[in-house]
Amino acid sequence: MLTRLKVSGFKNLVDVDVRFGSFTCVAGANGVGKSNLFDAIRFLSAIADRPLIDAALSVRDEKSRTTDVRSLFHRVGDEYANEMSFEAEMIIPAEGVDDLGQQAKASITFLRYCLTLAYREDDKLRSLGSLEIIKEELVRINLSYAKANLLFNHEPIWRKSAVKGSGRVPSFISTEIIEKERLIKLRLEGKQAKHRLLISVNPSRTLLSMANTAESPTVLLAKREMQSWRLLQLEPSALRQPDEFTSPTKLAMDGSHLAATLYRLARFNTNYSTTELTEDEAEEQVYSQVANRLAQLINDVRKVGIDRDEKRQLLTLIVTGRDGTAHPARALSDGTLRFLALAVLALDPETQGLLCLEEPENGIHPARIPKILQLLQDIATDVNYPINIDNPLRQVIINTHSPAVVMQIPDDSLLIAELKETVSSGKRFKRVSFGCLPDTWRQKAPEGVNVVPKGKLLDYLNPVVMDESEPNQHRVVDRPDLQFLIPGSPTE
Repeated sequence: MLTRLKVSGFKNLVDVDVRFGSFTCVAGANGVGKSNLFDAIRFLSAIADRPLIDAALSVRDEKSRTTDVRSLFHRVGDEYANEMSFEAEMIIPAEGVDDLGQQAKASITFLRYCLTLAYREDDKLRSLGSLEIIKEELVRINLSYAKANLLFNHEPIWRKSAVKGSGRVPSFISTEIIEKERLIKLRLEGKQAKHRLLISVNPSRTLLSMANTAESPTVLLAKREMQSWRLLQLEPSALRQPDEFTSPTKLAMDGSHLAATLYRLARFNTNYSTTELTEDEAEEQVYSQVANRLAQLINDVRKVGIDRDEKRQLLTLIVTGRDGTAHPARALSDGTLRFLALAVLALDPETQGLLCLEEPENGIHPARIPKILQLLQDIATDVNYPINIDNPLRQVIINTHSPAVVMQIPDDSLLIAELKETVSSGKRFKRVSFGCLPDTWRQKAPEGVNVVPKGKLLDYLNPVVMDESEPNQHRVVDRPDLQFLIPGSPTE
C-alpha cells in the first residue's frame, strides 16, 4: 500500500508530495498531469522488476510513446532537468515467497524507498541515452511513528494488523561514496546480517529488483509490493474472450481471463471449508454475489455463471436475464463487462496491491456512476477492520475530470490536480499541484499542504456552461419543461 509519494523532476511533477488512503480520486482538467502521477507509480513498479532502460521505455511520453528516456525528465523549453527523484512510503506484505518458492517474512512492514536517477548519454544506446543511479535507499519507518505518518482515518486494529515487525536494522539498502566511488549496499538479514553485498557504481538495474532470495526477506517483499502497483486498463475485446481450461486464473490488467478467474473463485470458494455449505452451494454463492452486484447496474439480471464446454475445453462467462435469455460475454456492453471485472476483483483475495484506473466512469450510465464508485471503494481495504483473507491489503487510485464522479466522492478521498506557475533558477514554468479540500485529513500533514479553495470546485458542482458563440442553439438543458428538474434552477 502506497501511503505517500514524493516526486521531483519526472515529467511535470516537480516537488510533488502526495499522501494516499485506501481509496483516492484525483480530479483535474485534461492535460494537467493526472496521468503523469500514474506514470510515476508505474515507473517505480517497473524498476522493481526490470532493468532501468526497459522500465523507462515502458512509460509513455506526452505523445503516448517513449523512444528516448530523456522524455521522462522535467523540461522547460528545450532544457531538461539533470535528475529525477522519488520517495515512496509504503506498507508491504508481512509474508511472501521468493522466485524459487522459498518463504520470506519481513522484519518490518512500514518502509521508505528513495531513488534518484540521472540521465547519461550512452554511445551504445545513442538514440535512447541511459539512466544512472545516484542514490538508492530502503529504510524502515519506526512503528512508533506509524500513527503520525498514517494520517488517513483508520481504526487502530487495522493499523496493528498492517504495520508490524521489529528489529534494529535502520536501512536495508543504502548508498555511500567511498574513495570517490559510489557503492550501493544491501544488508542481509538473519544469520548473515553482519555481512553486506556491495554493488559498484552505475548498475543497469536497481538493487531492489535483484532481491530474489529469502536472505533479504524485507527487501524482497518491498519488491513484491512495488511489483503489485499496476494500471488497470480493461479492454472490452479482452473481457469478451472465453478461456481455455489451462488459462491463467488471475485477471490480467487488460481484463483477460475474466471467465477463468470467476470459475476459480466459484470452484474454490473459501467459505466451503468454513461453513456448512455443500460444494455446489459454495460455488453458487460466488455467482450470486457477482449477479447481485451486476443487478445494481442492470435491472435485467437473474444470474451470472460460467459455461464449461468439455468438447472445446472452453470457459465462457454467461449473464442470464430475468426472461431466461442467456447472454455470453461477447454480447455484453463495454460498461457491463468492466463492471463485471471489478466485481470479480472485489471478491478475489489473490488480487492485492495498488490498482490505478483512469476515468472508470467511461461506458457507464450517469445514474449508475455511484454504484461503480462504491464498488471501487469496496475493492480497497476497509481500514476499520484488520487485514485478513476477506479484507486484503488493496488500494485503489482513480483519476477523472467528470463532475458526476467528483460530486459522489467522499470529500477526504478527493485530490484536485491543477497547473501552477512556478519560477526556479530564473525560469518560469507550469507544474502540476495536488490539493485537498478544507477540513479533511490531509490538512494534518506537518509539511505545507495545498488546500484547494472552494471556488475551484465550481466547475464540478456547476458543470453546465453557456456557449456564447452559439446563441441560437437549442440544448436539452434549455427546455422550459425541464427547468424544474434541474437543481438550483429558478423554477425548481
